[in-house]
Amino acid sequence: MKTILEVKELSFGYTKDFLLFDNFCVTLKKGEIKAIVGASGAGKSTLFELILKNLKPFCGEIKASRPSQVFQDPYSSFHPSYSLLNQIRDVASVKEIHTYLRDFNLEYELLLKLPHELSGGQLQRASIIRAMLMKPDLLLLDEPTSALDNVIQLEVMSSLVKNLDTMGMLLITHDLDLAKWCADEIILI
Repeated sequence: MKTILEVKELSFGYTKDFLLFDNFCVTLKKGEIKAIVGASGAGKSTLFELILKNLKPFCGEIKASRPSQVFQDPYSSFHPSYSLLNQIRDVASVKEIHTYLRDFNLEYELLLKLPHELSGGQLQRASIIRAMLMKPDLLLLDEPTSALDNVIQLEVMSSLVKNLDTMGMLLITHDLDLAKWCADEIILI
């Protein structure tokens, strides 16, 4: 399988005296899910910022093939003044949107609304659909099911797993049971 993420000898910290990562390495191939698990403040979300090149490491190398991200807070990932559908169209083709709406149990009419008109769980699923429609090789998932109840959480993760033939996923979660259920490898940081 194709390697879609390679992090080699990564070192980074917000100060040089305290490193969040020191010689950190991870490789992810298409078809794999790896889970990053750790306490708040351990650097899980910072790792995604480094992968997306929003932060520059002190040293090391990061190669990521066509990444897309699902943020932990769905309300901050959509502009409050525009419909969800308009925001999805801005970044992706919507040809396959009805398939994803069915998979993630959302009604098309919800996408015509503004973000504040949806529940957190509905908005999170719309955020996942937007990321999937971008056709990434690498899907970065930051606590993607934290706004969902247990039944919807299982449905969403099952739908994500169904798409592993087209991508690989790096999952940040505090939920060790979720990580054990879906991940090929759990990385504790």
